[in-house]
Amino acid sequence: MTSFLCKILFFTAITGSSWCFRNDASPEENPNIPVIAKYFGTKGRYEEVNPYLIRNILAVNRSSLQPPSPQCREIHLTAIIRHGTRYPTTKNVKKMQKLYKLVQSSARGEDCWLHEILTQWTMWYTEDMDGRLVQKGVEDLKHLAVRLSKLFPTIISEEKLRGGLIKFITSSKHRCVNSTLSFKAGLTEMWAITDMEFQHAVNDALMRFFDKCTKFVRDVDNNPSALSEMDKFTQGPEMVRVQQKIADRLNVSYHLITYDMVEAAFYLCAYEFAIKTVNSPWCRLFDEIDGQVMEYALDLKQFWKRGYGYDINSKSSCILFHDVFSRLDKAVNEHNSGQAVNEAVTVQVGHAETLLPLLTLLGFFKDSETLTSTNYASQRERSFRTSRMLPYAANLVLVLFDCGGRDIRLQPLVNEQPVVFPGLADRQESMPLYEDVKRQYAELLNGCDYETVCELFKPAEP
Repeated sequence: MTSFLCKILFFTAITGSSWCFRNDASPEENPNIPVIAKYFGTKGRYEEVNPYLIRNILAVNRSSLQPPSPQCREIHLTAIIRHGTRYPTTKNVKKMQKLYKLVQSSARGEDCWLHEILTQWTMWYTEDMDGRLVQKGVEDLKHLAVRLSKLFPTIISEEKLRGGLIKFITSSKHRCVNSTLSFKAGLTEMWAITDMEFQHAVNDALMRFFDKCTKFVRDVDNNPSALSEMDKFTQGPEMVRVQQKIADRLNVSYHLITYDMVEAAFYLCAYEFAIKTVNSPWCRLFDEIDGQVMEYALDLKQFWKRGYGYDINSKSSCILFHDVFSRLDKAVNEHNSGQAVNEAVTVQVGHAETLLPLLTLLGFFKDSETLTSTNYASQRERSFRTSRMLPYAANLVLVLFDCGGRDIRLQPLVNEQPVVFPGLADRQESMPLYEDVKRQYAELLNGCDYETVCELFKPAEP
């Protein structure tokens, strides 16, 4: 009977989504989108952050950019961008393969989605994929390039590109280099440029600063106890309940479903959706509450390893912070002295691990309460939510505007949405004076020396 029902409900060939109709979907939900899609953390699609892109991937929200006066003109733009959608890393592929073998050998049940996993779905992820950019990741960066050029047409322009005024910098990792090439292709294809090629620089000191910061590597990255809050949460009552529910759905013993197994299932759902836009049968192992618990576990990891958990996490990005502000200063000085701005646009492509420490150093998405293993319930409305901050192709864009009479202002955007610099919210301005921004960060601008904060042993005071 079950096999017969599964055949009746088969509709993948038409819709590209899971082979079983979801009986728990509400009418307003899109059956092609998993109910947990908005909780995927750093494995999420950019479209979940800006849902209007699902209807039109090249749509821009101009109304959200409101300069204080009509004569404001952009003079420089810096974009720090995470690479696009990628394959899972070798480490995660191994976890996913282990779960798949367990399900194949032990899972039993009459559900159509489970029948699909057992008889139709095959483990196609291989260890040699190891985080490489996928075709969707190529499109992520192409589309982002087009949207940013539509938002800021006078500065991300064919003339500026041909004139060598747009600079590209990338991490050495293949997924970042290929994302950079994709961003450039988005521009050259839009303007049908075939007679020129545009270079990029590889700079790991800037885009992979976290590898070079000795203190961070020792105290956090290679320190197992640094993630103790996440470890406690994954062993706590909320996560145990998720494990038990998944064991029940698979009809296997509770002891077989570890946190690693739950994480592997969550990632299988996430990768199938991000890479193929498929609402995979693996997604049926979770309901929305499970998704929220998983998101919090992943947020705890990012909070303590790259975010506000330890001071060195953000301070490791001092080198990138100073690089950004030196570019802004240079552009302002050139503009104010009547010269052409030599570097109109800087596009820097890195990782979630590049972007999050910088966002943290700047003070964005900071909650009044620290994320811990015991305050999940009180953190439901937290600002620090990596699903919204760090999807694939996440970006921080800083735009300098001249609003007349040396009225130079700086607009920050995160994932194409205006944000307010911490400490300047009382001005009710998303585009404050550049000098006010510099005053707000004066302590970091005058200090935050990368070599000093990252060295393990500081010389004794004389």
